[in-house]
Parts: sequence; C-alpha cells; structure tokens
Amino acid sequence: MTESSLNLAVVFRTAPHGSARGREGLDLLLLSASYDQQCAAVFVGDGVYQLCQGQQPGLIDAKDYIATFKALPLYDVDTVVVCAESLQQRGLTADQLVLPVSRCTPSEIAGLLANSQQVLTF
Repeated sequence: MTESSLNLAVVFRTAPHGSARGREGLDLLLLSASYDQQCAAVFVGDGVYQLCQGQQPGLIDAKDYIATFKALPLYDVDTVVVCAESLQQRGLTADQLVLPVSRCTPSEIAGLLANSQQVLTF
C-alpha cells in the first residue's frame, strides 16, 4: 500500500466496550479529519472487533458508537486499513465489518505508519 504522507494514523488495538479507548480514538480521528488533516484508521489485533456488525453494547450498558465508524468517508477518511492476519486469526471476514476496508499485511501497515507524521494508538 502506498500512501502519500499522512498527518495522522489512528491505530485501534483493543476490543470495543471494555474501555473508552475505541470511542476516544474515533472521536480524535473525526475531529482531526474535520480540520482537513489527512488521516488514516488502522485496525490491528483485537481492534478489528471495533468494526464488527451486529454488536449489542446496550446489553452491558455501554454506548453504541460502532455505527459512527460509517461516518469516516463523510469526513474524507479514505484510508481504512485492517490487518488481514488479525481478521483471519479471529475467524472474521471483511464482509462482516460495518464499512469497506483495505485488508493489508503487517508489513504494509508498517509502511503506512512510517509515512505518517503522527501515530496514536488506542
């Protein structure tokens, strides 16, 4: 994957709803993109669960912010990358996610992060 230099890459590494990390990362990503920053969303490890369809966070009294990921294209966040190995290890496929993604290898993700001015992990 070749990307011009990104201002910000937000890496999601944790599962949703166990902490506020996912929501905080999403808020930061949308806020940065709203100021015309060139941003990317990267999902690795348990972070791929952030994008899974059919979640029911209300059952554990958590807020449902997952659908908000669908707004990324509206904020011109066109680079949405998911680690293909992470998906495979968790028995998931890209069509089970709430929005279209680019499936990448860990080395492709490392290249994208190397071309980012800032990388924040949630």
